[in-house]
Amino acid sequence: MEITLTTPALLFPAVSLLLLAYTNRFMTVATLIRSLYAQWLDNHNHVLFGQIKNLRKRVILIRNMQALGIGSLFLCVFSMFLFYTGLLLPGKIVFGLSLLLLMTSLGLSIYEIQISVHALDLQLKDLETPREHARRARQRSAKAILSREEETPTVTNSE
Repeated sequence: MEITLTTPALLFPAVSLLLLAYTNRFMTVATLIRSLYAQWLDNHNHVLFGQIKNLRKRVILIRNMQALGIGSLFLCVFSMFLFYTGLLLPGKIVFGLSLLLLMTSLGLSIYEIQISVHALDLQLKDLETPREHARRARQRSAKAILSREEETPTVTNSE
């Protein structure tokens, strides 16, 4: 496969958009942490502490995703420099390393998304639990009414 000076340049838009997405994620999680921390200072709720711990893990992952993305972009530019100077084999190797960093960054992104979805699932379970209890209570009430009706003897007028 022939790699030219323009081949690494194809990654620039993708990596730039990826870094922007990572930055947006980071800012959102940082805002959430600040908000939850302020709430935690008021009441020291253990649930809030668990959420903050989860978000801290996500911030570390996002930081690593950003670092790998930036490293990928740097190596991409460096490989272009190597191609420009005529050092084709080192340029190919550096470009390959750039792709590996980018793939690792994307892998961390998938892991971070899974952590985020798991946290949302736990929160949604809390919302679904009261509904489920109410539904079961209605079912028990309906069964109790039906069983009382079956137990009540019917009075007939026989004259």
